[in-house]
Amino acid sequence: MENEKGILETNIIKGIMWAMLASALWGTSGTILQFVSQNASIPAGWFLSTRTIISGVFLLLIGSFMYGKHIFDVWKDKSVIFWLLAYGVFGLGANLMTFYLSVQTGNADASTILQYLSPVFILIGAILFQHRRPMKSDMVVFIISLLGVFLSITQGDIHKLSIPMNSLIWGVLSGVTAAFYVVLPRPVLKKYPPVVVLGWGTFIAGIVFNLHQPIWVKTPALSLPTILGIGAIILLGTILPFLIILHALKFAPSEAVSLVDAVQPVVTFILSFIFFNTGLNFIKVLGACLVILAIFILQRSHRKLDIDKNS
Repeated sequence: MENEKGILETNIIKGIMWAMLASALWGTSGTILQFVSQNASIPAGWFLSTRTIISGVFLLLIGSFMYGKHIFDVWKDKSVIFWLLAYGVFGLGANLMTFYLSVQTGNADASTILQYLSPVFILIGAILFQHRRPMKSDMVVFIISLLGVFLSITQGDIHKLSIPMNSLIWGVLSGVTAAFYVVLPRPVLKKYPPVVVLGWGTFIAGIVFNLHQPIWVKTPALSLPTILGIGAIILLGTILPFLIILHALKFAPSEAVSLVDAVQPVVTFILSFIFFNTGLNFIKVLGACLVILAIFILQRSHRKLDIDKNS
C-alpha cells in the first residue's frame, strides 16, 4: 500500500515537472514574440497567418498520426461544428491577435500578466450570463487581482502607465479572449481528443487570417534571426508545450497540472528583464505576485467547490 502511494506521489511530481516545463516554454515564446513583433517589425496580419496555418497543419499531422482518419469525425458531428468554428475564430484566433498586438505596442511581461487574468473573466462571465452566485473568495480575488494589475501597470504611480494605453487595452482584450479560448471548445472536448480540437481550431484561425493577409502576399524582409524567432514561437508557443501538457496529464490530474500555470508569467518577467531591460522594481514584482496569488486562490476555491459538489 505504501509502495503504491509512493509511486502515485512520484508520478504526480513527474507530471507537475512536465507541466512546469510546458508553462516555461509558453513564457519563453512570449519573450521571443516581443523580439519578432518589435525589433523585426513583422506586421501582425502576416505573422498571425503564418503562425496559425503552419501550427494548424503540424498539429493535424500529429493528430492523424495518433488517431488516423478519425480527426475528420468532428466535421460529421453537427452538434459541435458551431463551437469548433467559434473556438477557432473568437477563441484561439482572437486571443493570438490581441496578445500579439498587446506585446507589439507594449511589452511581453505586462501583456502576459493581463492575459493571465482569464480565469477572472471566466468567473465574471459566469456571474453575469449564467447567474452564478459569487463566493466570498471571489470578491477577495477581484480586489487582489485589480490591485496587482494596478501595481504592475503603473508601478505605483497613478499618474503614469508603464505601457501605452493601446497596449493595456489589447492586453485586457487578450485576457477576455483567453477566457473564450477556454470556454468555447468545452462542448467539443467532451467528445474529441484535445490535439484534434486544437489542431482544427488553429487551422480554422489560419484560414481566417490568410483570407485577410495571405502569407505569400506582402511578405516582409526576413533575416535569419527573424525566421528562427518565428519558428521558435510556433514550436515553443504552440506545438511542443501542448504535447508536453498531454504527457503531463498521464502522470498527474489536471488540477495539479493547472497549478503551475504561474511559471509562464514568471519566466516572461525574468527573460524580458534580461533581454529587453524592461525594469524589475519591487512594486512591479509585487503586482505580478498579487495577480498570480489571486488566480491561485480562484482556482483553488472553485476546485474545492467542485469536489464538494461531486462528493
